[in-house]
Amino acid sequence: MSRARQMRRHARKMRRNGLQPVIVVNNDDHLPDLAAVVIGRALWRYRSELAPLYLALTLVITATALHHSQPTWWPYFLVTATLAAWALAVFGAGLGLALRAERFYAATVTMAAGAWLVAGTALGSTHRPLPHVLVAGGFVLAVPWWAHRRRRAKVRVDRQLSAWPQIAQTIGLAGSRVQSAMVDVWGWRARFALARGQTIQDVTTKIPAIESALGTFRGAVRVHPTQDDRANRFELRVLDLDPHASAIAWPGPSITSVTEPIDLGPFEDATAARFLLLRRHALIGGIAGSGKSGGINVLMGNLTACRDVVIWAIDLKRGMELQPWARCIDRLATTPEQARVLLRDAVAVLEARAEWLAGQGRRVWEPTPDMPALVIVIDEYAELADDVPDTAGHTDSIARRGRAVAVTLVAATQRPTQKAMGKGAVRSQMDVRVSFRVRERKDVDLILGQGMLTAGWHAHTLNAPGKFLISAPEHDTPRRGRAYLLTDETVAHAVTEHASLRPSLDQISRTAIEEAHAGVHLPVEDEQAEMPDSTEPALAPETALWVMLTGAPDEGIPVPHLVTATGMSRPWVYQRLRELADSGRVIQVTRGRWRAATDHRQ
Repeated sequence: MSRARQMRRHARKMRRNGLQPVIVVNNDDHLPDLAAVVIGRALWRYRSELAPLYLALTLVITATALHHSQPTWWPYFLVTATLAAWALAVFGAGLGLALRAERFYAATVTMAAGAWLVAGTALGSTHRPLPHVLVAGGFVLAVPWWAHRRRRAKVRVDRQLSAWPQIAQTIGLAGSRVQSAMVDVWGWRARFALARGQTIQDVTTKIPAIESALGTFRGAVRVHPTQDDRANRFELRVLDLDPHASAIAWPGPSITSVTEPIDLGPFEDATAARFLLLRRHALIGGIAGSGKSGGINVLMGNLTACRDVVIWAIDLKRGMELQPWARCIDRLATTPEQARVLLRDAVAVLEARAEWLAGQGRRVWEPTPDMPALVIVIDEYAELADDVPDTAGHTDSIARRGRAVAVTLVAATQRPTQKAMGKGAVRSQMDVRVSFRVRERKDVDLILGQGMLTAGWHAHTLNAPGKFLISAPEHDTPRRGRAYLLTDETVAHAVTEHASLRPSLDQISRTAIEEAHAGVHLPVEDEQAEMPDSTEPALAPETALWVMLTGAPDEGIPVPHLVTATGMSRPWVYQRLRELADSGRVIQVTRGRWRAATDHRQ
């Protein structure tokens, strides 16, 4: 009994390591027959490692047979080997040889084997020095084959998958079977067929058990539907290395128009996580330190490169997050009162645009540099809901009616509470959902939508800043991505480069805002501050700008003061300052401070 237990324990250990025990039934056969079975099984099991030897034996047998039957055929073999080597070098990618080194190696082996076969056919396989050349050359060319990482990984995967029936029985997926498998740069993937009654949701709930059975690290297994989206099929992806282990530098803006899809970052298979923002609203969620701010920076870096979009922003942390982009933002609200006014003006803009479209017989607002889209970025939406609760009606209106008139809402939050995210139409109108790491499992459904956690969108398992899951019309399966990283220097460079590209609001929208302000009764102190002196006519914006610059002290005047004095937007002010600087009439003293040149000062 002790011996039997030891054998069973040994067999279980072999299965855990992906090895199948060799079972040989001996019915009193002779020893040579038993040895042949064992040797045959070993030769088949280690066929990948012994492939160079099999190739050498095949060459010897073929050359010997041809030398005795058709020794004059060697020119045809030479041409065939040359063409085959050339085809592998040029078209090998279509055969799975993705790397140039792999194609070069395959072509070299083909040419070397063909040359030896030609010589063996003409002279005979035992003609000196052909045997010595075959042994030496075969060993040299076999070393890259034995050392090749993907080949060794494929052998390991094949042996792991050979144990899948036992694994499936253990984890509760009995009857599922492997259909195909492929090794890639980061790991391997396999296609499976499920037994009757099993679905991909059953597989998703067993991901931890699959990781344990395969011996991978936590978070290494991904489960996706197959391309044909059949209910009884799924694709299993297992990572040996994390392609998102390190931060990925932002390569620059991926768009020049808001009508193009934005690249937020790469997925694990190196494809881009692109989504269209025009006529859609977006929700970005994640706890502190999850990389949410980095995702907003990627969004800002792309939007500021577009000539057909005006950006308004609300940052109730006194501009701490969005202040670096201030030169590219048309309006930045950092206090509750400023946020209230900004959202009220946004509603006025969408109503005026809707009225204009109706008068023109058109259904949608097509963004252009003269008639740009309006994107409102709200950082910490939960703070807005707490500090300015009376703006809920404005955000609801924008969410419900903003699509057709190209008024887009982008809300970001660290606290995806039911109070902040569950009221009104805002949350239900978000077509694009980006979730960085969340602390609790229930937060997954709050950000990505009801039922997404059960469907496999496990944002609570994201293990590095910048990793995200995106749910959008273009992306309906849970695929991990990592947002590009923008350093402070990158942001400053992007702002400097894009500030001159920023457009101003169209006349229809500006008029609507002016009418909205004219219809609002101001407090007495605000009336005194806002009403101009009747004895002193208002100056034109260009004149007011020049008066401020010529009267500026030596340390210069801040740009916000110029915006207030002219009544124009930041992009307008920066554009005029650049024109004056190019003509030598003004100089930039320090960042954000300007004055007239000495020769032009009063």
